[in-house]
Amino acid sequence: MYDVVLLTLGSERDAPGGGCGSGGACCGGAAEAAGEKAEERCETPRVPVLACADALTARGARVEMVTARSDAEIDEVLARLDGPPRSDGLTWPEPDSKTRLVVATASDGQLRAVVRRLVRRYAPPPSRRPADLPANRTVPDLPTVAVLPLDPVRSGTHRDLAAQLGLPRDPAAVAAAVLDGTARRLDLLRNDAGSVTLDGALLGAADDAGRPLHWRARVEVDDAVLSNGDEPIMACAVGNAGGYARLDDVALLADPDPTDGRVEVAVAVPVVTRSALGRKRVRLEVRRARGRAVAVVPRDEKVPFLDDGVEGELSRKRSWWTEPGAWAVWTV
Repeated sequence: MYDVVLLTLGSERDAPGGGCGSGGACCGGAAEAAGEKAEERCETPRVPVLACADALTARGARVEMVTARSDAEIDEVLARLDGPPRSDGLTWPEPDSKTRLVVATASDGQLRAVVRRLVRRYAPPPSRRPADLPANRTVPDLPTVAVLPLDPVRSGTHRDLAAQLGLPRDPAAVAAAVLDGTARRLDLLRNDAGSVTLDGALLGAADDAGRPLHWRARVEVDDAVLSNGDEPIMACAVGNAGGYARLDDVALLADPDPTDGRVEVAVAVPVVTRSALGRKRVRLEVRRARGRAVAVVPRDEKVPFLDDGVEGELSRKRSWWTEPGAWAVWTV
Protein backbone atom coordinates (compact mmCIF):
# COMPACT_ATOMS: atom_id res chain seq x y z
CA MET A 1 0.00 0.00 0.00
CA TYR A 2 1.08 3.56 -0.54
CA ASP A 3 2.41 6.21 1.79
CA VAL A 4 0.43 9.36 0.94
CA VAL A 5 1.48 12.89 1.86
CA LEU A 6 -1.32 15.46 1.95
CA LEU A 7 0.48 18.77 1.39
CA THR A 8 -1.10 22.13 2.20
CA LEU A 9 0.70 25.44 1.75
CA GLY A 10 0.73 27.48 4.94
CA SER A 11 0.14 31.14 5.62
CA GLU A 12 3.74 32.17 6.24
CA ARG A 13 4.93 31.58 2.66
CA ASP A 14 5.75 34.71 0.69
CA ALA A 15 3.16 34.87 -2.10
CA PRO A 16 5.07 37.16 -4.52
CA GLY A 17 8.25 35.08 -4.33
CA GLY A 18 6.66 31.68 -4.12
CA GLY A 19 3.87 32.28 -6.58
CA CYS A 20 1.06 31.19 -4.29
CA GLY A 21 -1.33 33.93 -5.29
CA SER A 22 -2.44 37.36 -4.25
CA GLY A 23 -3.39 38.40 -0.74
CA GLY A 24 -0.07 37.57 0.90
CA ALA A 25 -1.06 34.11 2.07
CA CYS A 26 -0.83 30.67 0.55
CA CYS A 27 -4.04 29.62 2.21
CA GLY A 28 -5.88 32.28 0.25
CA GLY A 29 -6.24 35.99 0.82
CA ALA A 30 -9.91 35.78 1.73
CA ALA A 31 -9.10 35.22 5.40
CA GLU A 32 -7.52 38.64 5.79
CA ALA A 33 -10.35 40.31 3.90
CA ALA A 34 -12.82 38.73 6.32
CA GLY A 35 -10.85 39.91 9.33
CA GLU A 36 -9.59 36.43 10.22
CA LYS A 37 -6.09 35.51 11.21
CA ALA A 38 -4.70 33.59 8.24
CA GLU A 39 -2.24 31.61 10.36
CA GLU A 40 -4.99 30.30 12.61
CA ARG A 41 -7.10 29.41 9.60
CA CYS A 42 -4.24 27.42 8.11
CA GLU A 43 -3.15 25.67 11.33
CA THR A 44 -6.28 23.51 11.34
CA PRO A 45 -6.57 21.37 8.19
CA ARG A 46 -9.49 22.30 5.99
CA VAL A 47 -12.47 19.93 5.92
CA PRO A 48 -11.65 18.54 2.42
CA VAL A 49 -8.13 17.65 3.60
CA LEU A 50 -9.47 15.76 6.61
CA ALA A 51 -12.10 14.01 4.49
CA CYS A 52 -9.48 12.95 1.92
CA ALA A 53 -7.20 11.67 4.69
CA ASP A 54 -10.05 9.62 6.15
CA ALA A 55 -10.87 8.14 2.74
CA LEU A 56 -7.24 7.19 2.15
CA THR A 57 -6.84 5.69 5.62
CA ALA A 58 -10.01 3.65 5.17
CA ARG A 59 -8.38 2.07 2.11
CA GLY A 60 -5.27 1.12 4.09
CA ALA A 61 -2.97 3.94 3.00
CA ARG A 62 -0.53 5.45 5.47
CA VAL A 63 -1.34 9.15 5.46
CA GLU A 64 0.64 12.13 6.68
CA MET A 65 -0.69 15.70 6.58
CA VAL A 66 1.99 18.36 6.11
CA THR A 67 1.63 22.15 6.09
CA ALA A 68 4.60 23.78 4.33
CA ARG A 69 5.31 27.46 4.98
CA SER A 70 8.48 27.83 2.91
CA ASP A 71 10.15 26.49 -0.19
CA ALA A 72 12.51 24.53 2.06
CA GLU A 73 9.58 22.77 3.73
CA ILE A 74 8.07 21.95 0.33
CA ASP A 75 11.45 20.55 -0.72
CA GLU A 76 11.52 18.29 2.35
CA VAL A 77 8.29 16.70 1.18
CA LEU A 78 9.42 16.39 -2.44
CA ALA A 79 12.64 14.67 -1.36
CA ARG A 80 10.52 11.62 -0.52
CA LEU A 81 9.89 11.23 -4.26
CA ASP A 82 13.59 10.91 -5.12
CA GLY A 83 14.87 7.85 -6.89
CA PRO A 84 18.04 5.91 -6.00
CA PRO A 85 21.44 7.60 -6.42
CA ARG A 86 22.65 7.85 -10.01
CA SER A 87 26.17 7.37 -11.30
CA ASP A 88 26.12 10.92 -12.69
CA GLY A 89 25.20 12.40 -9.29
CA LEU A 90 21.91 13.94 -10.49
CA THR A 91 18.82 14.01 -8.29
CA TRP A 92 16.15 12.13 -10.22
CA PRO A 93 12.54 11.16 -9.41
CA GLU A 94 11.63 7.57 -8.61
CA PRO A 95 9.55 6.35 -11.59
CA ASP A 96 7.54 3.86 -9.49
CA SER A 97 7.48 5.49 -6.08
CA LYS A 98 5.40 3.99 -3.28
CA THR A 99 4.95 7.50 -1.91
CA ARG A 100 2.20 9.56 -3.48
CA LEU A 101 1.63 13.27 -3.14
CA VAL A 102 -1.68 15.11 -2.84
CA VAL A 103 -1.52 18.89 -3.12
CA ALA A 104 -4.42 20.70 -1.47
CA THR A 105 -4.92 23.91 -3.42
CA ALA A 106 -6.97 27.04 -2.88
CA SER A 107 -5.65 28.46 -6.16
CA ASP A 108 -3.73 27.44 -9.27
CA GLY A 109 -0.87 29.56 -7.97
CA GLN A 110 -0.46 27.19 -5.03
CA LEU A 111 -0.26 24.16 -7.31
CA ARG A 112 2.25 26.04 -9.44
CA ALA A 113 4.38 26.73 -6.36
CA VAL A 114 4.76 22.98 -5.78
CA VAL A 115 5.43 22.11 -9.43
CA ARG A 116 7.97 24.94 -9.54
CA ARG A 117 9.87 23.30 -6.70
CA LEU A 118 9.69 19.93 -8.50
CA VAL A 119 11.34 21.56 -11.51
CA ARG A 120 13.99 23.19 -9.33
CA ARG A 121 14.72 19.83 -7.71
CA TYR A 122 14.96 17.63 -10.78
CA ALA A 123 16.02 19.87 -13.70
CA PRO A 124 19.68 19.10 -14.46
CA PRO A 125 22.02 21.99 -15.26
CA PRO A 126 22.65 22.36 -19.02
CA SER A 127 26.28 21.36 -18.57
CA ARG A 128 25.23 18.01 -17.07
CA ARG A 129 22.42 17.05 -19.41
CA PRO A 130 22.08 13.23 -19.22
CA ALA A 131 21.59 10.99 -22.22
CA ASP A 132 18.29 9.63 -20.89
CA LEU A 133 16.61 13.06 -20.86
CA PRO A 134 14.10 13.45 -23.73
CA ALA A 135 15.52 15.55 -26.55
CA ASN A 136 12.63 18.06 -26.43
CA ARG A 137 12.78 18.60 -22.68
CA THR A 138 14.95 20.19 -19.99
CA VAL A 139 13.35 18.20 -17.15
CA PRO A 140 12.62 14.48 -16.67
CA ASP A 141 9.12 13.11 -16.16
CA LEU A 142 8.15 14.84 -12.93
CA PRO A 143 6.37 12.78 -10.24
CA THR A 144 2.62 12.54 -10.65
CA VAL A 145 0.62 14.60 -8.15
CA ALA A 146 -3.01 14.51 -7.10
CA VAL A 147 -4.90 17.80 -6.84
CA LEU A 148 -7.38 18.35 -4.02
CA PRO A 149 -9.28 21.61 -4.70
CA LEU A 150 -10.21 23.34 -1.46
CA ASP A 151 -12.84 25.61 -2.98
CA PRO A 152 -15.95 24.70 -4.99
CA VAL A 153 -15.78 24.99 -8.75
CA ARG A 154 -16.71 28.48 -9.88
CA SER A 155 -19.02 29.26 -12.75
CA GLY A 156 -18.21 31.96 -15.27
CA THR A 157 -15.43 32.50 -17.76
CA HIS A 158 -12.50 31.61 -15.50
CA ARG A 159 -12.31 28.10 -14.07
CA ASP A 160 -9.40 26.67 -12.15
CA LEU A 161 -7.13 24.12 -13.76
CA ALA A 162 -8.75 21.17 -11.98
CA ALA A 163 -12.12 22.10 -13.50
CA GLN A 164 -10.62 22.55 -16.96
CA LEU A 165 -8.97 19.13 -16.79
CA GLY A 166 -12.06 17.43 -15.39
CA LEU A 167 -10.21 16.30 -12.26
CA PRO A 168 -12.21 15.02 -9.28
CA ARG A 169 -13.03 17.59 -6.61
CA ASP A 170 -14.76 15.39 -4.04
CA PRO A 171 -12.19 14.29 -1.41
CA ALA A 172 -13.22 10.63 -1.65
CA ALA A 173 -12.91 10.72 -5.44
CA VAL A 174 -9.47 12.33 -5.13
CA ALA A 175 -8.45 9.53 -2.77
CA ALA A 176 -9.67 6.96 -5.29
CA ALA A 177 -7.65 8.64 -8.04
CA VAL A 178 -4.53 8.52 -5.87
CA LEU A 179 -4.86 4.81 -5.14
CA ASP A 180 -6.55 3.44 -8.27
CA GLY A 181 -6.32 6.14 -10.92
CA THR A 182 -4.09 6.67 -13.92
CA ALA A 183 -1.45 9.30 -14.54
CA ARG A 184 -2.37 11.92 -17.12
CA ARG A 185 0.73 13.63 -18.46
CA LEU A 186 0.49 17.34 -19.26
CA ASP A 187 2.65 19.97 -20.87
CA LEU A 188 4.47 22.49 -18.73
CA LEU A 189 5.60 26.00 -19.63
CA ARG A 190 8.96 27.05 -18.23
CA ASN A 191 10.14 30.64 -18.45
CA ASP A 192 13.42 32.48 -18.28
CA ALA A 193 12.47 34.09 -14.95
CA GLY A 194 12.95 30.71 -13.30
CA SER A 195 9.30 29.86 -12.80
CA VAL A 196 6.67 27.72 -14.52
CA THR A 197 3.17 28.13 -15.91
CA LEU A 198 0.54 25.39 -15.71
CA ASP A 199 -2.51 27.15 -17.16
CA GLY A 200 -1.51 30.40 -18.82
CA ALA A 201 -0.68 34.07 -18.55
CA LEU A 202 -2.64 37.19 -19.46
CA LEU A 203 -0.72 40.40 -20.11
CA GLY A 204 -2.43 43.77 -19.91
CA ALA A 205 -4.57 45.79 -17.54
CA ALA A 206 -7.64 48.00 -17.30
CA ASP A 207 -8.31 51.39 -15.74
CA ASP A 208 -10.63 52.01 -12.80
CA ALA A 209 -13.62 52.11 -15.16
CA GLY A 210 -12.73 48.72 -16.62
CA ARG A 211 -11.48 50.08 -19.94
CA PRO A 212 -8.42 48.24 -21.30
CA LEU A 213 -5.17 50.15 -21.21
CA HIS A 214 -3.07 49.96 -24.36
CA TRP A 215 0.58 48.97 -24.24
CA ARG A 216 3.27 47.98 -26.73
CA ALA A 217 5.50 44.95 -27.03
CA ARG A 218 7.15 42.73 -29.60
CA VAL A 219 5.47 39.33 -29.46
CA GLU A 220 6.99 36.37 -31.30
CA VAL A 221 5.92 32.72 -31.41
CA ASP A 222 8.76 30.68 -32.91
CA ASP A 223 9.28 32.54 -36.23
CA ALA A 224 5.86 34.24 -36.33
CA VAL A 225 5.65 37.90 -35.25
CA LEU A 226 2.24 38.79 -33.81
CA SER A 227 3.21 42.37 -32.99
CA ASN A 228 6.39 44.24 -33.88
CA GLY A 229 6.19 46.58 -30.89
CA ASP A 230 5.05 49.69 -32.73
CA GLU A 231 1.28 49.28 -32.37
CA PRO A 232 -0.96 49.34 -29.30
CA ILE A 233 -1.97 46.01 -27.75
CA MET A 234 -5.06 45.56 -25.61
CA ALA A 235 -4.20 42.09 -24.29
CA CYS A 236 -1.87 39.16 -24.86
CA ALA A 237 -2.71 35.62 -23.77
CA VAL A 238 -0.11 32.87 -23.42
CA GLY A 239 -2.02 29.62 -23.10
CA ASN A 240 -1.05 26.13 -22.07
CA ALA A 241 -4.64 25.41 -20.98
CA GLY A 242 -7.78 27.52 -21.35
CA GLY A 243 -7.96 29.70 -18.24
CA TYR A 244 -7.28 32.84 -20.25
CA ALA A 245 -8.96 31.82 -23.50
CA ARG A 246 -11.46 34.68 -23.21
CA LEU A 247 -11.31 38.26 -22.02
CA ASP A 248 -14.87 39.40 -21.29
CA ASP A 249 -16.67 38.77 -24.60
CA VAL A 250 -13.48 38.55 -26.67
CA ALA A 251 -12.22 35.08 -27.68
CA LEU A 252 -8.43 35.19 -27.43
CA LEU A 253 -7.21 31.58 -27.60
CA ALA A 254 -8.94 29.32 -30.12
CA ASP A 255 -8.26 25.82 -28.76
CA PRO A 256 -5.53 25.59 -26.11
CA ASP A 257 -4.57 22.01 -25.32
CA PRO A 258 -2.19 21.13 -22.43
CA THR A 259 -1.28 17.83 -24.12
CA ASP A 260 -0.34 18.91 -27.66
CA GLY A 261 3.22 20.02 -26.93
CA ARG A 262 2.61 23.58 -28.10
CA VAL A 263 1.84 26.93 -26.57
CA GLU A 264 -0.97 29.02 -28.08
CA VAL A 265 -0.54 32.79 -28.06
CA ALA A 266 -2.92 35.57 -29.00
CA VAL A 267 -2.70 39.34 -29.11
CA ALA A 268 -5.72 41.63 -29.31
CA VAL A 269 -4.92 44.77 -31.31
CA PRO A 270 -7.29 47.70 -31.94
CA VAL A 271 -7.31 48.51 -35.66
CA VAL A 272 -8.66 51.80 -37.04
CA THR A 273 -10.57 51.62 -40.31
CA ARG A 274 -12.67 54.11 -42.28
CA SER A 275 -16.03 53.57 -43.88
CA ALA A 276 -16.88 54.57 -47.43
CA LEU A 277 -18.10 57.89 -46.00
CA GLY A 278 -14.81 58.47 -44.24
CA ARG A 279 -16.04 57.72 -40.74
CA LYS A 280 -13.45 56.30 -38.41
CA ARG A 281 -14.16 52.92 -36.86
CA VAL A 282 -12.17 50.81 -34.42
CA ARG A 283 -12.33 47.03 -34.56
CA LEU A 284 -10.48 44.49 -32.47
CA GLU A 285 -8.15 42.20 -34.38
CA VAL A 286 -7.06 38.99 -32.66
CA ARG A 287 -3.89 37.42 -34.02
CA ARG A 288 -3.00 33.88 -32.99
CA ALA A 289 -0.11 31.48 -33.38
CA ARG A 290 1.06 28.15 -31.95
CA GLY A 291 4.59 27.02 -31.42
CA ARG A 292 7.27 25.69 -29.11
CA ALA A 293 8.18 29.04 -27.52
CA VAL A 294 7.01 32.63 -27.17
CA ALA A 295 8.93 35.80 -26.38
CA VAL A 296 7.40 39.08 -25.23
CA VAL A 297 9.62 42.18 -25.27
CA PRO A 298 7.77 45.15 -23.68
CA ARG A 299 8.33 48.60 -25.18
CA ASP A 300 6.60 50.30 -22.25
CA GLU A 301 8.14 50.57 -18.80
CA LYS A 302 5.91 48.06 -17.03
CA VAL A 303 3.20 45.71 -18.30
CA PRO A 304 0.94 44.12 -15.64
CA PHE A 305 0.13 40.44 -16.01
CA LEU A 306 -1.50 37.44 -14.36
CA ASP A 307 0.36 34.13 -14.54
CA ASP A 308 -1.65 31.21 -13.14
CA GLY A 309 -3.58 33.84 -11.20
CA VAL A 310 -0.46 35.40 -9.68
CA GLU A 311 0.00 39.13 -10.32
CA GLY A 312 3.23 40.59 -11.65
CA GLU A 313 4.75 43.29 -13.84
CA LEU A 314 6.82 42.72 -16.95
CA SER A 315 9.60 45.24 -17.47
CA ARG A 316 11.95 43.26 -19.72
CA LYS A 317 11.91 40.35 -22.12
CA ARG A 318 10.12 37.23 -20.93
CA SER A 319 10.21 33.91 -22.77
CA TRP A 320 8.08 30.82 -22.19
CA TRP A 321 8.80 27.43 -23.75
CA THR A 322 6.96 24.13 -23.75
CA GLU A 323 8.07 21.02 -21.89
CA PRO A 324 5.82 18.36 -23.47
CA GLY A 325 4.36 15.89 -20.99
CA ALA A 326 6.69 17.04 -18.22
CA TRP A 327 4.26 16.84 -15.31
CA ALA A 328 1.27 14.66 -14.51
CA VAL A 329 -1.87 14.43 -12.38
CA TRP A 330 -3.72 11.45 -10.98
CA THR A 331 -7.17 11.11 -12.49
CA VAL A 332 -9.95 8.54 -12.41
